[in-house]
Amino acid sequence: MATETTDAPAGTPAPTTKPRVVVGVDGSEGSRAALTFAAQEARLRGARLEVVVAWQYPVLTTMPAFGVLPPADEMASEARQGLEQLLRDEGLAEDPELEVVPVVAQGPPAAALLDASKDADLLVVGSRGHGGFTGLLLGSVSQACVTHAICPVVVVPKPPREPGG
Repeated sequence: MATETTDAPAGTPAPTTKPRVVVGVDGSEGSRAALTFAAQEARLRGARLEVVVAWQYPVLTTMPAFGVLPPADEMASEARQGLEQLLRDEGLAEDPELEVVPVVAQGPPAAALLDASKDADLLVVGSRGHGGFTGLLLGSVSQACVTHAICPVVVVPKPPREPGG
């Protein structure tokens, strides 16, 4: 795995001629399923796996009533640490068979994933993340990716719940 997390506008990881699989994560159950699928697909393709997490200031916190916002570098650092922990938890941090490139992007998740996947061979997203209304069948990020990506997109459903779980 790459030892450095890329902090850059989405879509600007180091150039490569190796196939690229891009996956979006937010720590949700759906994004973990997408990460598992993307890692398997990257192994099959002999591809580099770029794992993208996006962060942005919440819209409501820009109002003066909420006080001072944390510095951007602090929010990016928290996103980076969360991404690195997720990769450790999923067993991808030290996977010798897979080149993993963590990418931290500032901005809306859909825009970050679309930018990151411009030259990718595949974009993988979960069907539902942390945001939105739970009644929606396809989340807004996955819907935007399916609608606007210029590479193939796989939408991975959230794993079924165990009986009694």
